[in-house]
Amino acid sequence: MQLNPAPGAHRVALRAGLSVAVPLLTVVLIDRTPWAVYAAFGAFAALYGRNHVHLPRAVMQATAGLALVAAVVLGSAFAAAHASPWALVVGGAVVAAIGSLLSTALDWHPPGPLFLVIAFGTVASSPGGWSDVPTALLVSTASAAFALAVGSIGSLARHQTAGRPHLRSPWNREPLRFLIAVGLAGAIATAAGIGHPYWAMVAAAAPLTVRGRDHQAVRAAHRIAGTVLGLMTTAPLLLLGLDPVPLVLTIVALQIVAELLVGRNYGLALLFITPMALLTGQLGSSRPAGELLFDRAVETAIGALVAVAFLLAEHWHARARPARSKVPSTGDRRT
Repeated sequence: MQLNPAPGAHRVALRAGLSVAVPLLTVVLIDRTPWAVYAAFGAFAALYGRNHVHLPRAVMQATAGLALVAAVVLGSAFAAAHASPWALVVGGAVVAAIGSLLSTALDWHPPGPLFLVIAFGTVASSPGGWSDVPTALLVSTASAAFALAVGSIGSLARHQTAGRPHLRSPWNREPLRFLIAVGLAGAIATAAGIGHPYWAMVAAAAPLTVRGRDHQAVRAAHRIAGTVLGLMTTAPLLLLGLDPVPLVLTIVALQIVAELLVGRNYGLALLFITPMALLTGQLGSSRPAGELLFDRAVETAIGALVAVAFLLAEHWHARARPARSKVPSTGDRRT
């Protein structure tokens, strides 16, 4: 198993752990555990800009944080409206496309709409009413602001001035790729009647966030293998039936380890990302362990295989296009 170098990963892991720990512990200690799902995804702003420093990182985290809050609020509105599974598929696919546009335009790192799709899908699939929408807005905003404050400590200490964000043209085919692949994965999972179809959508989006078809295919394989192995570490944790505070501390520990590993080996990191994701979902609404493990395995396989099929279709199309271009038109044929 190859481990890539990841300089500074310990600092990223500590920032992410602190950014997740404080909001989650706060909502648990004030006896508002159902708000944990909103707090968790606001805190995901801390995961951006790991290769940037100080205020450039703060700019990236601020823009990503705003997008995460929007995804959480939109998801809470879908939950309040009791949107159908098919509406969630359409909503998730649109979020993926818009997230891809924003990621390209603002040069996010990590790139792509993955965390936005997770945030939207998780919140939209959770119980909720219209009174929860402003709560989702306030809690996710506060959590994202705290993550931004944690990430900005170094820049404030050094009194640096903000640099201009690196903007790029968002108009390429990536949003369409995410729209099709994420939507198709969600549609297959929904038609099959398997719970948590947004997990298939997330699994389809994950490989497309890296560059190059070979790397994307490897990422899809890592997603399947890492998730299956990660479910083995998840099962005993789910069966423990941890109380909220120990559960949050376990999630924070998993978050820290995942951030230490994700830059080194994605498949290995999934051994910790998988239980972290499932345990975080348990904070909002507890579900049977067996159902969660089965759904996660099947949905991940569906999404990753859809991504692979999509990549193969692109490859065949790219190979067929030069061949077609060499065929002479009727007017060029010699008689």
